[in-house]
Amino acid sequence: MSYTHLCPEERYYIEIELKKGTSQNKIAEALERSQSNISREIKRNTGQRGYRHKQAEDFAQERHKNKPKEVKLTDEIKGIVNVRIEDDWSPEQIAGRLKQEGIISLHHETIYQHILADKKAGGELYKHLRHQNKTYRKRYGSAHNRTGIPNTRCSSF
Repeated sequence: MSYTHLCPEERYYIEIELKKGTSQNKIAEALERSQSNISREIKRNTGQRGYRHKQAEDFAQERHKNKPKEVKLTDEIKGIVNVRIEDDWSPEQIAGRLKQEGIISLHHETIYQHILADKKAGGELYKHLRHQNKTYRKRYGSAHNRTGIPNTRCSSF
């Protein structure tokens, strides 16, 4: 069984069942989750007035928002990217070369985001892009696939 986050409906169910006095094992069976998952959820998200689903959802969202994220674009990497953009390399070429040289594996979209952030800050990097007059759009995903991943348990996180 692979791990997925609990959704608000599952948290509501946990709150109702705990108020009824249902054991964590029975709750886990009903939700098709492991007992340790339910136990961990209750331990992490119980406040002074007990387990409440809205509060639990808020706690989980806050933890998710504040967890440390790996930052690939360090100042050193930005410097390399800037030099190569100024030499009229495309973001795809830069990403490929950085990976080939074993420096870092970056997606070209990350480089485009860096260039657009530089443009918003008044920078001139965007002028070195080959299609500088066209607004850039992401090329992966499509407009008809905005509903998300099919057959998932919940739509949270």
